Amino acid sequence: MIINVDETIASSFRQNLARAASTRQPLRAVGATSAAAARVAAEAGFDALWVSGLEVSTALGVPDENVLGPRDLADVVVALGRTVPLPVIVDVDNAGGAAATARRFAGDLTRAGAAALCLEDSAYPKCNSFSVHRSQRLAPVELLCDQLAAMRGAAGPDTLLIARTEALICGGSLAEALERASVYAAAGADAVLVHSKDSTGAQALGTAAAWAEPVPLVTVPTAFPQLGLQQLGQAGFALAIYANQLSRAALAAMRMAADAFRATGSFTGPGVDLADVGDLLRVADPAARACL
Repeated sequence: MIINVDETIASSFRQNLARAASTRQPLRAVGATSAAAARVAAEAGFDALWVSGLEVSTALGVPDENVLGPRDLADVVVALGRTVPLPVIVDVDNAGGAAATARRFAGDLTRAGAAALCLEDSAYPKCNSFSVHRSQRLAPVELLCDQLAAMRGAAGPDTLLIARTEALICGGSLAEALERASVYAAAGADAVLVHSKDSTGAQALGTAAAWAEPVPLVTVPTAFPQLGLQQLGQAGFALAIYANQLSRAALAAMRMAADAFRATGSFTGPGVDLADVGDLLRVADPAARACL
């Protein structure tokens, strides 16, 4: 077994997550699928990068429905790793719905440089958690436990494994979600994520209040952005993942610039805010200089 992940980054991330849980000052991860997004995240002081299945699928023009393979994700991990020295967490969805495919995802992504992997208990084939055109289904608990064991064997002891349950997304009760999370923690998950699409944030806060295990709790506050980082930390979350905000911001900005050009024939009009060419060059080469 060859493991190429930077053990210093991976072990530091593990230690920082434990510290965040004890101090109730959560780490901040943000979705990044390009070197430019990674550079922006580092400049803004984020603690980690999240390689989102939704964002990578969107960037490649495929649906968020188990279409991505390990190579698609590994290429992103390599690009981020060569750009900034931040730990990279990879969203592997349900890792292909089998222990054998989970083993391959873990081995390939660890060799590419991932510091953490997030595995969810959606049934294969999955759909996006916020989809309304399809319904998410849950995989058996035993399958996820088998996948976790396979991933640990392939990734080694330093890579952080996050187990994510879609129980609340599928309409299950908080008790069911917590039971699944507890089983995954006992099966070797280093942290757990109980995903929620409740826009009030009540489910998320209820999850944190009821979680009694020593394993750190992770949240993805896409549906409840009104809950600030400090509130999430006080509730008991050790890591907040802002999964797709940079891509959504970029999409909105691109549309605004394109609409302005369509209206005026120029990219210099009102509502158009372009980075300098030199700023673009410095994403990959911080020493680069340009005349524009």
